Amino acid sequence: MLETSQTSVREQLHPLIRNLAEAIASTWSKYLDLSPYQLPEGLGYIEGKLEGEKLAIENTCYQAPQFRKLHIELAKVGKNLDILHCVMFPQPSYSLPMFGCDLVGGRGQISAAIADLSPVNQERSLSSSYKNSLSALPNVEFSQPRDLPEWGDIFSEFCLFVRPTSPEEEAKFLNRVQEFLEIHCRHAINAQPVATLEEQASNLAGQCYYCNQQQQNDKTRRVLEKAFGVDWAETYMTSVLFDLPTV
Repeated sequence: MLETSQTSVREQLHPLIRNLAEAIASTWSKYLDLSPYQLPEGLGYIEGKLEGEKLAIENTCYQAPQFRKLHIELAKVGKNLDILHCVMFPQPSYSLPMFGCDLVGGRGQISAAIADLSPVNQERSLSSSYKNSLSALPNVEFSQPRDLPEWGDIFSEFCLFVRPTSPEEEAKFLNRVQEFLEIHCRHAINAQPVATLEEQASNLAGQCYYCNQQQQNDKTRRVLEKAFGVDWAETYMTSVLFDLPTV
């Protein structure tokens, strides 16, 4: 199984975050032909201070023939904030949606859990094959669904955004993310590259829009700015979290 984090960071995180990071890495290993992805120097493991508390960030990245970047970020701020962030960035030569997943918690509770396969085509709609696979999944209910942010037009109708309120709901969320991942990986390994430069350009534009919308997440930016400064936060947001692809 792939290592997703330094032990010192991972073992201190909320159990759902630890378990989901391991499940993501295991699914990638099972389905995809992985190779290392080189992050910018000095941005694999980062330590800082946020309001007197230690902030530790661990980034793990891979690539695969269908994906230019597979990224898991694990972060911890003292005892108050645990974070998992994951995005699978397709190669522009493949017409695939963006898998994204985020968990935010602290003091033993998960306050936000989101996962989606976000369309990046001009129609802002998943393909019929993805829709059929996702529609076939059994319905899951959560007691506290959450509203998407104002910039959340990138998300699909299958987006799951909740506050899990029990171990049972945490297990349901973990299982649903695994189902999303397996559907995505199976579709990806069976996908064929697009035939024209115009199709690549369309995929590229959709992915750029997704990244630009995600960079509007003020909460993430504020945490990074407080800990490392405005310039560093901008570099990290644009070169690690949501770097823009090139063809």
